[in-house]
Amino acid sequence: MNRLSNYLQEQQISVAFVTSTANVFYLTGFYCVPHERLLGLLVFPNQEPILVCPKMETNTARNSGWKYGIVDFSDTDNPWELIQKKLDQTNLSFKKMAVEENHLILSRYYNLKDLFQEAKIENIEPELQQMRLTKDESEIEIMREAARLADLGIEAGVKAVAVGVTELEVLSSIESEMKKNGVHKFSFDPIVLFGQKSADPHGVPGNQKLKKGNFVLFDIGVHYNGYCSDITRTFIFGEASQEQKEIYQTVLNAELAAINHCNVGNKVGELDTISRNYIEDKGYGPYFIHRLGHGLGIEVHEFPSLNNQNNQPLVEGMAFTIEPGIYIPEIGGVRIEDDIVITKDGVEVLTSYPKELQIIKEQVKI
Repeated sequence: MNRLSNYLQEQQISVAFVTSTANVFYLTGFYCVPHERLLGLLVFPNQEPILVCPKMETNTARNSGWKYGIVDFSDTDNPWELIQKKLDQTNLSFKKMAVEENHLILSRYYNLKDLFQEAKIENIEPELQQMRLTKDESEIEIMREAARLADLGIEAGVKAVAVGVTELEVLSSIESEMKKNGVHKFSFDPIVLFGQKSADPHGVPGNQKLKKGNFVLFDIGVHYNGYCSDITRTFIFGEASQEQKEIYQTVLNAELAAINHCNVGNKVGELDTISRNYIEDKGYGPYFIHRLGHGLGIEVHEFPSLNNQNNQPLVEGMAFTIEPGIYIPEIGGVRIEDDIVITKDGVEVLTSYPKELQIIKEQVKI
């Protein structure tokens, strides 16, 4: 909060209005999904901040440690009128304001223009992204636990695999086991895909039944104390063809090559290039159809983007995924994904479920 206020002062910005759940949480410690209701944080250069939230969330905000002013509202209140009354008490003039341009919806933009009629509006997102780009030790410790729980999700999935079981049945087993381990929220809807369906990177689990020789792909992430994890592991059920083994080893080697290049000062884009070049050299280039990975933290997808055009240098505390994949429609897909944090000496891999090729023995569903 202090860093943001200092930035506003340096840039001569009168007020920032932060509205995304992730950034409000980052700045306040208060996590709220308001649905259609308004959530916002007014940050000033030289005044105490003001939180705007539904009245039903006020106690949660206070219990989260928020000690400054709150504009709370019921479902029959007009929150913008209440904000206006609060601002009238500050005697501030507003010549320039900053918002999250990718989050602010048009109707709220109009409301803000009514409130701050003379203010020029600009984007605060680049500064917030830069602030969130590196994690401190307290954040990394939370992410370690989120990664550990994601590892347990993979373990639960492997245990649930059996002849004739469906993707949704395995998914149900994973979700049940995770709840037993205290997980109340996932980073995203978990993915369980069998056979040719694993060639769709964001496939949707369904009633596909598991057969001998199928790829089995799990993509699982846990939301823990406000931070996310994201792991993918791919297995083969029953027996593996030589081509399946070759595809798997290619992906694994590509992932390890990228991880081994994770050193402070190297470029983000180099990681994608190294991994992609290896896959291309093995003849599978057309089947690696997405970037190498994405930033990870409060959101499961945040900065940086691990594409080969990103010349941003790796810095200590940067957290992201590395997840190369090969997806062949008539065969299936392999993706191996780990959560990474850059350290002063290299890299820490948060996810730890084994990555060497595992062929799951055939077992009958009980």
